[in-house]
Amino acid sequence: MNHAAAQKIVYIDLDNTLADFGAYVASGQVTESQLAQSDGNYDEIPGIFAKFDPVPGAVAAFHELAAHFDVYILSTAPWNNPSAWSDKLEWVKRHFGDEIGKPPYKRVILSHHKHLNHGDYLIDDRHQHNGSDKFTGELIHFATEQFPDWDAVLAYLIPALPENDNGRRR
Repeated sequence: MNHAAAQKIVYIDLDNTLADFGAYVASGQVTESQLAQSDGNYDEIPGIFAKFDPVPGAVAAFHELAAHFDVYILSTAPWNNPSAWSDKLEWVKRHFGDEIGKPPYKRVILSHHKHLNHGDYLIDDRHQHNGSDKFTGELIHFATEQFPDWDAVLAYLIPALPENDNGRRR
């Protein structure tokens, strides 16, 4: 991870951007009992956030971005589901590791106000939720026609980097 003073900051949402919430729900693994206990709101099911697989290409893309940018995970946890807060951290550790100095060690931010974080890019699947619409940098709206997957995001962000004196991307 390069921490050059001019390095751009990238925030990446977790749910449906790194962690495949939608695929888990579509898989039918949520029981009727769980759904009834959460008043039909998947976000409120205790433990659900620990069960997702990564979005295809997300882990490799995160590491590629971390090699070029100052990268953080910026997510929101449901207010009425306390396990979601710890489940999200455990998900990150399980899929990215928790070694000191490796991304995303101590780079997980949980907030209901994403716009309070200052940076250059926010990669998020929701464009009008928890402050993403007020983010002062550029919103990269994931899972849309312009950015349908991680390959499209990398193709957009990596060429945008300035070259160093050796002709390599910083």
